[in-house]
Amino acid sequence: MDIGHFRREFLKGGLNRADLNPDPVLQFSVWFEQAQQTDIVDPNGMVLATVSRDGQPSQRTVLLKYFDESGFVFFTNYGSRKAREIAANNRVSLLFCWYALDRQIMINGTAAKISVADSTRYFFTRPRDSRVAAWVSSQSHSLGSRQALLQKFSEMKKKLGEGTIPLPSFWGGYRVVPAEIEFWQGRENRLHDRFLYRRQQDQSWIVERLSP
Repeated sequence: MDIGHFRREFLKGGLNRADLNPDPVLQFSVWFEQAQQTDIVDPNGMVLATVSRDGQPSQRTVLLKYFDESGFVFFTNYGSRKAREIAANNRVSLLFCWYALDRQIMINGTAAKISVADSTRYFFTRPRDSRVAAWVSSQSHSLGSRQALLQKFSEMKKKLGEGTIPLPSFWGGYRVVPAEIEFWQGRENRLHDRFLYRRQQDQSWIVERLSP
């Protein structure tokens, strides 16, 4: 199928060097707040790219749950494919695609597990059934049928009853510590604005405009 005729102009605005915050995390915060003010579904959705031991990249969408100067945090099963690949190679990439704003943000860095205390703190903010689900899903592993999964979920709910649902030892968060953050703003005639922040050894950031 030839879909070469699918095209549009990017006319939502521009991005100037003078308007950028010197701190890319604060700049991210500005754009994230603006994304929340639109009708974008799940503005905290981000594509996480990892690489296997044999060099095969893989991608999936995960949800950003909090961020600060120390990095960007998401949660998952530590037995999942993404977790296994991070264990082998902790260099990862995140991508936010906010098409309604003609914007993308790419974050390259390294991922590491957060503390059990921090994972527990977030785990208990999840709805009760979501906490039960964390116990029954062997994420990324083969599953005989959906019915088998639902049966396992039902059995776990009965087993746990009305008591406290503890944090599974195989579930928790990762923090991606950024080394590079790129802000992309679509522009007319494909002459897009791109600014790349790179972290220096002294932890300061330098910024450069990239050609589209």
